[in-house]
Amino acid sequence: MATHTITVQGYGVYEVAEGTRLVLGLEQSGVDVSHRCGGQARCTTCRVKFLSPEPAMRDAERDCLVEDGVLGEFRLSCQIVVDQDMEVEVLRPARKEGWDPGPTPTDHLEP
Repeated sequence: MATHTITVQGYGVYEVAEGTRLVLGLEQSGVDVSHRCGGQARCTTCRVKFLSPEPAMRDAERDCLVEDGVLGEFRLSCQIVVDQDMEVEVLRPARKEGWDPGPTPTDHLEP
């Protein structure tokens, strides 16, 4: 199975299987990432900033970001499938925010 290198500012460099949701790849690598809505593109707590070229954006992510007036400020790691090497910064770590990360997102993209 193909893997991609995910570099996370302040955490390290990880190999994540192609096709994995970024939020799950981060969490499985030990990165403190929030996902309060369980990966449904509603809460925007799984925010990441790309320090490398960004992957394509799905409609659910775009709609959520437009609705909240934050399109272009960050991306939602729950709506991104690992299909290339990436370098990101996690913007709302659960421990820093003082909350539980949230329900574990499913393996496949939702909604």
